[in-house]
Amino acid sequence: MHVIDKLAWIEIRNQRILSTRSIGKDKYYLPGGKREAGETDAQALCREIREELSVALHPASLAFVGVFEAAAHGHPEGVMVKMTCYMAAYTGELQAAAEIEEVRWLDHSDKDKISEVDKQIFDYLKERDLIQ
Repeated sequence: MHVIDKLAWIEIRNQRILSTRSIGKDKYYLPGGKREAGETDAQALCREIREELSVALHPASLAFVGVFEAAAHGHPEGVMVKMTCYMAAYTGELQAAAEIEEVRWLDHSDKDKISEVDKQIFDYLKERDLIQ
């Protein structure tokens, strides 16, 4: 089994969660991405969010949420994604950049629009009354 190791930023506003859709993709994903060689979780997540959404995460505010695993959307059977999630404060104005085509605030009723691993995260947040 192959595991794709990714990081994700969880930003919640008005009980909705920030989600992104990349160019040419049919599902929304939590913003984030993969580490580059030698990067810590904080370095990689800050870089990815700056590239994708043009905002700066505050590394000192990073708060670990959890690790979630599921089948990787758009990959062959047997490929899993492991998503390590953090919340963090940020500065700047959210806007789609790089490969991101659309930014949306989703809630639990939008689970049909997201990847399998994100469904687990949405369930986790809903169970804790963090999203509607």
